[in-house]
Amino acid sequence: LLFFVFYFVLEVFLKYFLSMIVNINADLGEGTGVENEIMPMLTSCSIACGGHTGDLDSMNSTVEIALKHKVKIGAHPSYPDKKGFGRRIISISNSDLKKTILNQIESLSNILNKKQLELDHIKTHGALYNYSANNYDLGMFIIELVNKNFENTPLYVPSGTLISKLAQENNILIKNEAFLDRNYNDDYSLVKRSNSKAMIGSSNEMIKRIKNFIKSGYILSITNKKLILQVDTFCIHGDSSKILENLKQLKKHFDGKL
Repeated sequence: LLFFVFYFVLEVFLKYFLSMIVNINADLGEGTGVENEIMPMLTSCSIACGGHTGDLDSMNSTVEIALKHKVKIGAHPSYPDKKGFGRRIISISNSDLKKTILNQIESLSNILNKKQLELDHIKTHGALYNYSANNYDLGMFIIELVNKNFENTPLYVPSGTLISKLAQENNILIKNEAFLDRNYNDDYSLVKRSNSKAMIGSSNEMIKRIKNFIKSGYILSITNKKLILQVDTFCIHGDSSKILENLKQLKKHFDGKL
């Protein structure tokens, strides 16, 4: 009897504990049209601000939806590459890259300022995000740009990467991020989208990933290797397959406290 009582109390505690710390974000304003439906199930969102997609209208409308549901708002700048949706590394000078990133972030910041809102975070997109993760020069470029121009604004970085380590060494505000809808290689990098196993479309797999992290501090790579990570927020992409269905299942499983 004591065993069953202990087991029941443990299950209740774990369910409560899990529900209270799950922080989920999504990259939005990217033309998928899912904002109204999924925003109530997010903690924060990163809004495309003109580099890979997005314009003043899409930024304004996404901000309004986030404001309605009290979701924190971040900027999602990228390489200026609408044709490639920011998913290609392009040739660009540091001065031009700095200019376009600042312009993108400031375009969203201006909208927020008019509504007396603050920018919650900055998260680079696509190739800029992935390449800066483990490239020293680009990683430091991003860190220094954010520190100089947005000192009190956290930078979302991929957990377990060089840029995360560099940011911590330089006392830069960060939030370590892991993905729910993307598979990882053994070296902590994301499996390339060209790989048929790159994406995770099952809410059960997403729930398992969150539980593994919270209980034991790891997620599983594509080969089932345990990757030890620090995670402050989990991301599910706005264009992820079955995103609404999966978020509903996550919300249901974690007592609606995403």
